[in-house]
Amino acid sequence: MTRLSEKDIIGIFSSALGIADLDDVAEIPLGKKALAFKCDMLVGMTDVPEQMSPRQAARKSVVACASDLAAKGAKPLAAMVSLGLPRSITRGYVEELARGFQIASQEFGVKIVGGDTNEASDLVIDCSMIGLADRIPPRSGAGPGDIVVMSGLFGYPASGLAILMGSARATGQFRKQAVDSVLEPRPRQDFAVLAPLFSSSIDSSDGLATSLYEIAAQSRVDIHVDYEKVKAAGVDEFAQANGLDLQKLVFYGGEEYEIVATIPKKSLPKARALAKKAGIVLHEVGAVKKGTGRVFAGKSLLENRGYQHLA
Repeated sequence: MTRLSEKDIIGIFSSALGIADLDDVAEIPLGKKALAFKCDMLVGMTDVPEQMSPRQAARKSVVACASDLAAKGAKPLAAMVSLGLPRSITRGYVEELARGFQIASQEFGVKIVGGDTNEASDLVIDCSMIGLADRIPPRSGAGPGDIVVMSGLFGYPASGLAILMGSARATGQFRKQAVDSVLEPRPRQDFAVLAPLFSSSIDSSDGLATSLYEIAAQSRVDIHVDYEKVKAAGVDEFAQANGLDLQKLVFYGGEEYEIVATIPKKSLPKARALAKKAGIVLHEVGAVKKGTGRVFAGKSLLENRGYQHLA
């Protein structure tokens, strides 16, 4: 019997339900605005490292939705949270979860208005969020000549997870940044100010390579990025010191929660001005070219892979 991957399962449901142009955020037109709907599930065994506290796990479950809405320029309005909890759960654990949701609500500007609770064999948190936007940039809008931009650089979460799992070592500021990126991820809501200029966009939490491939495939173009411009400071040295694959850390790790987008070249001066006014860094890392849905780092063709459940 063939084993189904996460993408296989999504394909079955999207086909049965008639969902085209798959994206992490669903759009419902509302007059001149657009309602953005998002849900994301956190499961203890796959998404919560041993060192992550209940407070951090609860916060992370909200991060996932806030990040996807930010990638589409949507301001979060409200969220609901469904919990699956083992029967052995303690009051202290539940209070820590509640504190995490409280922190996330305040930090990301979204009111959590309710939810559901049930029994499960492991911690399960499903967060559903609704937001509002002037327009929602698709994954399919990138065109030849567009510039590839990012809200941040890549490689810290994969490095941090290797450190937490004991398969790699690091010290000082790099260790702190890498570990913090896993335990206290940050959605780039500040970058959403640029969303009106995006021709396409995506949250990168499944990994940089697969995120770029989603845009390239749906837009029917090739994407070329500069390897040196996308990797975070210190990742190169960390990989060498620990005998790890640098490309895997940067392109295939996932959990970055950065925004990856394309901007038409004619809109780039305005994007730079908006970024400067907002006090954020606009990382210009590559270009869109005519093609068939491929992604290159320098002259190397990247594999279309990243983090995928059930893989």
